Amino acid sequence: MLLWAGIVLIALGVAAIGFDRRSSHWLYDRVNAGFWKFLDSTTHMAKASHWLIAAVAALALAQWAGLSAVKPYALAFLASLLLGSATLHVIKLVLGRRRPRDDFEMGLYGFIPFAFDTDYNSFPSGHALTIFCVAAVACCAWPAWAALWFALAAWLALTRALLTAHYLSDVLVGAGIGLISAHESVMHVFPQLAPAWF
Repeated sequence: MLLWAGIVLIALGVAAIGFDRRSSHWLYDRVNAGFWKFLDSTTHMAKASHWLIAAVAALALAQWAGLSAVKPYALAFLASLLLGSATLHVIKLVLGRRRPRDDFEMGLYGFIPFAFDTDYNSFPSGHALTIFCVAAVACCAWPAWAALWFALAAWLALTRALLTAHYLSDVLVGAGIGLISAHESVMHVFPQLAPAWF
């Protein structure tokens, strides 16, 4: 199921490119300062570095305290993030897209394929990829709460578009890559962790 959900999100993201610019300008004009502050305070919960530290800490705790049940989940997350991040960064470097702020501030918009410039790093969203990897692995650990994990992931990913840190297509494609990389990592390396619907 996650494989197909990831493919659908990527397809929706590609379709969203056609109205990305208009939607980011619309959001930029309508998100007030108070809501922006709230969004900014929550969006960083999807940052990869936080989850990498948590996964490494979980591995250390599993080793030190003998909590062997924790280890495969932490490793599954790390494998998912590694696969997803490798894919994401190749796409970022090859397709090259300016962030919405560059459009607002300088009128620079669009993809610059093969520019290999780190300023062109909007597409896809790394935050969306990370938090969807987290949600997928959390579903393996606590499958009864799957709806909650994916609702939280969707919200945290969406904050990137609401803050106009990314275009909507960046978020959708990042989330799709996250789901696919988590699915592939779990199913091929840690199949014992996967719920039946995974």
